[in-house]
Amino acid sequence: MTETITAATPAAPTASALFAHVATSDAAIAHFRGRLEFESDVSDVAAALAGGDPGFVLVDTRNDASWAQGHVPGAVHLPGRRIAADAAELIPAGTPIVVYCWGPGCNGATRAALEFALLGHPVKEMLGGFEYWVREGFAYDSVDGPAQLDADPLTNIAEAGLGGRAVVDGAISCAC
Repeated sequence: MTETITAATPAAPTASALFAHVATSDAAIAHFRGRLEFESDVSDVAAALAGGDPGFVLVDTRNDASWAQGHVPGAVHLPGRRIAADAAELIPAGTPIVVYCWGPGCNGATRAALEFALLGHPVKEMLGGFEYWVREGFAYDSVDGPAQLDADPLTNIAEAGLGGRAVVDGAISCAC
């Protein structure tokens, strides 16, 4: 007598309460595609800047003390509260803008992006802000001169097997 073995079909997981109200796939596609139209991450901004002419102006929207503490090399300093009054003097109309503030716990870059959009600029927000620029190991400028820290081991740069370095052989890397 031959024994017949049948594989059980795995049961679909029970939906959690988290998914009691969930968007359709089409709505999710529109949402996440839309976010990519308005946001960029630190590694993508760094890669664009490293390529020479990035096609945008990077704007640090923090106050004077924060700018002095450290900022992305090549960024324009324009605190959010001064954008409406001073942007036209510093940045030609219609120029694409990428804004950043301190970090993910701050909505200063979001407010600044709105100000630039009201002035007619195409604009994106750099997610993670200056905090993640530094945490991912990219060089920055300060009143004391250029500086750079090793990448925080909790960032995805470290997980990419890059030894805590965001730039390897001239290429900017991310584990995403």
